[in-house]
Amino acid sequence: MDATFLQHVWFGLFFVLIAGYAVLDGFDLGAGVLSLFTRADGERRLIVNALAPVWDGNEVWLLTGGGALFAAFPPVYATVFSGFYLALMLVLLGLIVRAVSMEFRGKVESAAWRRAWDWGFGVGSLLPALLFGVAVGNLLRGVPLTGDGEFAGTFWGLLNPFSLLVGVLGLVMFVTHGALYLAAKTEGDLRARMLAWASKGWMAWVALYVVVMVAGFFCAPARFEGRLQNPLMWVFFALFLGTLLLVPTQIKAHRPFRGLLLSAGAIVSLIGLGALSLYPYLVPALNDPALGLTLVKASSTPGTLLAMLIIALVGMPLVIGYTVVIYRVFRGPVVLDEHSY
Repeated sequence: MDATFLQHVWFGLFFVLIAGYAVLDGFDLGAGVLSLFTRADGERRLIVNALAPVWDGNEVWLLTGGGALFAAFPPVYATVFSGFYLALMLVLLGLIVRAVSMEFRGKVESAAWRRAWDWGFGVGSLLPALLFGVAVGNLLRGVPLTGDGEFAGTFWGLLNPFSLLVGVLGLVMFVTHGALYLAAKTEGDLRARMLAWASKGWMAWVALYVVVMVAGFFCAPARFEGRLQNPLMWVFFALFLGTLLLVPTQIKAHRPFRGLLLSAGAIVSLIGLGALSLYPYLVPALNDPALGLTLVKASSTPGTLLAMLIIALVGMPLVIGYTVVIYRVFRGPVVLDEHSY
């Protein structure tokens, strides 16, 4: 039985939501990781205040993506959230700690107090940035499933070398993206060092991508079978190479905002390549391909998909419009004042 039009639409919409989250919260998490390497309290304040107006709106995309997965593909939601339970709890812990850290760091006039919360902010950013990539690595590789589509592995099994390698790639990608964002939002010495971080991060991103591709041929060969015949794969691959290879030109020209847009394009196209390599699976089975959760096996009823699509056509423009307005209002370099964190 072939996947229907609505199932394809929701596969695409879920990709859009995940890509939107990766672009927006990706620089958020990457900037948080970079805060661990800053030199002074004033610099850490600049980083926090560069993120404070937008971080909660960025995470709306993650919540929306989770809700869409629950309603459109409930068996996938059940399998992923139960199988990756401990990893997801660590992600949530990180997201909670980093949000609390931004609010609490300035509540007590104590250098030790602020430093403790700054560490919480940095580590709380590092955990999700790494574990999101580990989750993607496991999906590309496949996870052990039962005949009922239930996860049959262990938490430690998720920490396999290939998935950890993809996790490091995701971390480096977000750090590069975050460095470009901070370079666009700061001035002086901090801006210069963020551009240097972006340049180093870009080189690591390229190197790790090549290593992951080579490892994927051996660890996830099913993701390459017959994919070269899909013209969309070539479109996304061309977009990925074109945007990624142009990033250093903007770094050298001291145009971090343009570099940020290019890195966003590289992230979106890379996620597109991953989605197309998985299709028609949402969760491939490592032990037996026939047990994998596909669009047809895992989707909700046509009526549910249609009702959700109507809601999405109303709600998504509001989310996008809100995002555009917030970034427009808070555009330009960060300036600290008495109301800053």
